[in-house]
Amino acid sequence: MTQEAQTDSVPCAAWPEALLIATLFAMDPHGLGGISIKGRSSPFFDAWLDLLKELLPEGAPLRRCPVQTGDDRLLGGLDLATSLALGQPVVQRGLLSEVDGGVLVLPMAERLSSATAARIAAALDEGQFQLERDGLTSLLPARFGLILLDESIGPEESPPFALLERCSFRLDGNGLGLADLAGDGLSLEDIQRAKAALPSVGLEQDALVDAICEAAQAFGLHSARPALLCLRVARMVAALDGRKAASLGDVTLAAQLVLAPQALQLPPPPEEPTPDEADQQPENQDEADPAEAESEPAPPPETPPDTQAEAEAKNQPNPSEVLVDAVKSALPAELIAALGSQAKPNRQGRASGSGGGAMQKSPLRGRPIRSRSGTLKPGERLNIIETLRAAAPWQKLRRRPQAEGATGMKRIEVRKSDFRIRCFAQPKEATTILVVDASGSSAFQRLAEAKGAVELLLAQAYVDRSRVALVAFRNETAEVLLPPTRSLARARRQLSDLAGGGGTPLAAGIDTALMLALAEKAKGRTPRLLFLTDGRGNIGREGKAGRAVAMADALLAARAVGLSDIAAVHIDTSPFPRPGARELAEAMRAIYAPLPYLNAQAISAI
Repeated sequence: MTQEAQTDSVPCAAWPEALLIATLFAMDPHGLGGISIKGRSSPFFDAWLDLLKELLPEGAPLRRCPVQTGDDRLLGGLDLATSLALGQPVVQRGLLSEVDGGVLVLPMAERLSSATAARIAAALDEGQFQLERDGLTSLLPARFGLILLDESIGPEESPPFALLERCSFRLDGNGLGLADLAGDGLSLEDIQRAKAALPSVGLEQDALVDAICEAAQAFGLHSARPALLCLRVARMVAALDGRKAASLGDVTLAAQLVLAPQALQLPPPPEEPTPDEADQQPENQDEADPAEAESEPAPPPETPPDTQAEAEAKNQPNPSEVLVDAVKSALPAELIAALGSQAKPNRQGRASGSGGGAMQKSPLRGRPIRSRSGTLKPGERLNIIETLRAAAPWQKLRRRPQAEGATGMKRIEVRKSDFRIRCFAQPKEATTILVVDASGSSAFQRLAEAKGAVELLLAQAYVDRSRVALVAFRNETAEVLLPPTRSLARARRQLSDLAGGGGTPLAAGIDTALMLALAEKAKGRTPRLLFLTDGRGNIGREGKAGRAVAMADALLAARAVGLSDIAAVHIDTSPFPRPGARELAEAMRAIYAPLPYLNAQAISAI
């Protein structure tokens, strides 16, 4: 399973669980990393957040960080007003420094950019960060905890994995309201007392550490973070209970809170004995001496004290098995079914008919990413605040040439070298190019499925602002039947007249698709190639018949696709997967998907 699977949250069945998580988090927000809460803002979340504020130490800051917060507000920088007034650079702290010792709340965390998530994760790991902006250098403290508000709707949206991995707890507030609130938590004094005793809290037995690691491995958590966070939570539970050592029960509770929501797989079933091993013991018993079997059993020998202690130890439950069973029991039924049915990981970089393309820079539209220095050109926007920040440190020096007796309000001297120009990023349009083999006796089935796939892709294109094109090859040539479009009516008209039969000019089809993809790439779009063919060409590039020549030309054309760095998928439509089709996909660096029983839904899902 991929990393995205870790975004699934275990539903908060009752208020006591959320209450316990808030209590543990208030003890050490930075040590526990954070909490990921699934669901939109609700009375339940507001009540839980109010409780957390009461449990935090007096004066502990709690700040919200909007998703579009820039580096100047997140990290800090030059205090423009104070620097202009004093004539010298003054550092202005950002959110990461202001929230030191408290909690940072990230609403709509699923929309957070990877760059912002990386800066927050780095500060979370180190407890401090190096500010190097606007000509300033300073080491600022940043020991805080995170609260990620995951307001995503579909499974394709999720908070950045770099932040999710650092969160100890997951909660699901969907469907919960004020009626679910019941019971009170510990007081602030109890939390402070447990926090003071936490450094001296250990484990009752060293085997619990191995049990935590084995349980994490069993559920697919190969990173060290979940195991370390589980161990810390177990010690916190013991400290809250006033004990000096965490027991197996504490570790079990911690595993249910930390490991269960992050499970990526179900533990493998126990190994069953082979038939030879199962039959070995009865055979040995049959070979025993009958006279010895008929004799009365001898009285058992007295057990020495050391042997008796070892026997009692063997009768104790295995901590690893206890934790695995506890974590599995904490998983909801739907999550167990999803983990059990997950057979293969998602393929990265796959070509599909939906979704946007890569990000590209834009001078006017898109999401603001940064500001750059340079000459202001027509159509570009000047970032006035950043320009004044760049000019502020030089004001004292630039004012010296002015007459000493000049009166009136001092002007801010701005030079061309101070200009900071806004930069934006917006996703490129994606174009999915379907390349259909319209030759042979089974062409009619393939064309019918291609028509259904095009209509499904076009329906998704209306949502994702992507385009779909159709290339068909038969007889001796290949042609673009449907140029890149989002018009569903036009696509249906073009597809209705598509005929099949004849030879298979595979190389010509690949060449035509590549030329169309390169043309789309030159227009600033992200092309994706989707080939529907059995890979058995019999017409070469020059129109000569012959399977050997045709396959050699097709491999050359496929290598050109691979060198173009364009995402591609090869759907093998032959009755059975063939080595030649796989070789063709490898030459294109494409995903190979053999689909003997083809249907439009399967094509659009790849």
